[in-house]
Amino acid sequence: MDNNAEERLLGPETQEQNDLKTRIWVESKLIWRIAFPSILSRVTSFGMIVVTQVFLGHVDELDLAAYALVQSILVRFVNGILLGMSSATETLCGQAFGAGQYHMMGIYLQRSWIVDSVTATILLPLFIFASPLFSLLGEEDDISTASEAISLWFIPILYSFVFALTFQMYLQAQLKNRIIGWLSTGSFVLHVLLSWIFVSILDFGVPGAMGAFNISSWLLVLGEFVYVFGGWCPNTWKGFTVAAFADIWPVVKLSISSGVMLCLELWYNAILVLLAGYMKNATVSISAFSICLNVCAWQFMICLGFLGASCVRVSNELGRGNSKAAIFSIKIILSTSLIFGVVFWILCLVFGSKIGYLFSSDEEVVEAISSLSTLLAFSMLLNSIQPVLTGVAIGAGLQGIVAIVNIACYYVFGIPVGLLLGYVADLEVKGLWIGMLCGVLMQTIVLSYMVWRLDWGDQIKKASDRLDRWFLKSSEPESN
Repeated sequence: MDNNAEERLLGPETQEQNDLKTRIWVESKLIWRIAFPSILSRVTSFGMIVVTQVFLGHVDELDLAAYALVQSILVRFVNGILLGMSSATETLCGQAFGAGQYHMMGIYLQRSWIVDSVTATILLPLFIFASPLFSLLGEEDDISTASEAISLWFIPILYSFVFALTFQMYLQAQLKNRIIGWLSTGSFVLHVLLSWIFVSILDFGVPGAMGAFNISSWLLVLGEFVYVFGGWCPNTWKGFTVAAFADIWPVVKLSISSGVMLCLELWYNAILVLLAGYMKNATVSISAFSICLNVCAWQFMICLGFLGASCVRVSNELGRGNSKAAIFSIKIILSTSLIFGVVFWILCLVFGSKIGYLFSSDEEVVEAISSLSTLLAFSMLLNSIQPVLTGVAIGAGLQGIVAIVNIACYYVFGIPVGLLLGYVADLEVKGLWIGMLCGVLMQTIVLSYMVWRLDWGDQIKKASDRLDRWFLKSSEPESN
């Protein structure tokens, strides 16, 4: 029997079901082509932070608390700004790729390097004067003093963020981020090996752990330079050009709104860690809270892979002018991410009491982590929804609106609730975390409503206007 006769016998309803299954399968393959390398990259990159914390945790409790303070506040603060500002690259490159303006992607990448490098230099004093800064914020003197040496080691890593983040978003937008996954995995394996040699065998302590971190971070960036400059992106990389310095101000404005949007989310956790430093037994509170947030953030790296997928799919389809494909993709990505969230929620509820032993041999810290495991589980569940919605906003270029939502949900609602529960109700770290969850839950509800009510026709027009306004003619013909 031929295919047409078979379809007639199946009837229209069955044909629709088969067509839907095919669409879901095709869309899922495309999503995983984007998401899996991104997940691999983000999990291993953040894994280097966690591995360093693990090795420092077995060196000295004070160094662990100091590292937790620097990483959870300064690094998260700066990384939030740079990650957010780099998401402008994701919006512009994704829409340019969808519209077939391939040569503009290399120009957008170079503009992001300029903007992000200047931003990193402006933020440099935070790491140079970390010790007096923490003292001014009221942290314990011994932790503030110990943080000085660790913060200086983070300066080279700060500049590696500029290139690592923008390269990932540039390659991801053109579905070439598989190389990022491989390079990140190689860097992570090397980091574990170097940390073991420098800390456990050679007993270099803090310099050994942080030195391994620096070497691994910059080898990743060097690999990305080799890939892009070596001719593997012939359509989108045409070499350095003075055109990168043209139309910088519009890129700065989009980068700032992107930076405000994402860094408000990352600062939220950092502020809560800072507040934990004012609790009784601050060393244990900071260490336990920071470790739990890092475990949560490691799972969040998986969700950021789906954020990247939703951003790329939405921006590509808006660039092409296909709103129906963008909406269908959002539904598939959200469903996939939610399945992962449920799995991690269950795992955390079952094994939450054992997590602490991976990071510290101090029983007090382990017990504090165990008491937070239920809240950690629900944080992981919410993590599976909120990043996908944020990715939709980035893909559509709605960073400014989401920044306002973040301020209202996190800082007007979440932190005050956390303060009341932590200090007034005397729930301490648990109260802070419940407040954090309330803020994230409210943000998720607001973003869900915003995406549901979005006028996709208007978003297509805005994307087209943006690309036309910044378009520069290529000296070479475009090739698909």
